[in-house]
Amino acid sequence: MASISQLPAGFESSNSLLSVLEITKQPLTSVPECYVRTVEQEPASSLFDGHKGTFPSIPSIDMTKLVEAEASDFADQLEKLHSTCKDWGIFELVNHGVSPTLLEKLKQEIEEFFKLPLEEKMKYKIRPGEVEGYGSVVNTKDQKLDWGDRVYMITNPIHRRKPYLFPELPSSLRNTLDSYLLEVDQLAMRLLGFMGKALKIEMREIEEMFDDGMRSVRMTYYLSNAHNQSR
Repeated sequence: MASISQLPAGFESSNSLLSVLEITKQPLTSVPECYVRTVEQEPASSLFDGHKGTFPSIPSIDMTKLVEAEASDFADQLEKLHSTCKDWGIFELVNHGVSPTLLEKLKQEIEEFFKLPLEEKMKYKIRPGEVEGYGSVVNTKDQKLDWGDRVYMITNPIHRRKPYLFPELPSSLRNTLDSYLLEVDQLAMRLLGFMGKALKIEMREIEEMFDDGMRSVRMTYYLSNAHNQSR
């Protein structure tokens, strides 16, 4: 089995692999084996129910219907949210109200970040013993990795932000990400309020439980033969 030492020189560190995007710029004859999976090694999610690549339909919750529901319909919408949380534990939130313009701007800013010169991105490199930063944490020499670049960081509480990560991001990305996090925080508290209603919990209790809670951000830039995609 290949180890990370078989990567091109300069693309490994003591605890992280740095950049798939940079690897693809090199004259490689094959993909490094730490990125190659057999069918047996694929994540369980891609083999759901024993049928490769097929998934059950994740339920969706329409935020607009919750917010604008008439009194006669509100109980039904609340029960749908309650049963989805109880039976699934996951759902897609549609018509959430987060600005589409902001989302598109954030996507562009993230893509621009990953296209920065490697020496610029190295400022955010994962440090020994840490998991936050630019790169992929490697736990074992035979570990299989995603074919993409990533940055992971804690953004809240503020005092837990690493001084060399979020505060040092390019100003445009930092400001856009700040705006996005503010909108998502407001949305989360509104959604938690509806969950609280379903559980007959007062909003005051919800706010006390989640006030200044831990939040993190993972920005990922996936690569494929056809195109690149950030999220």
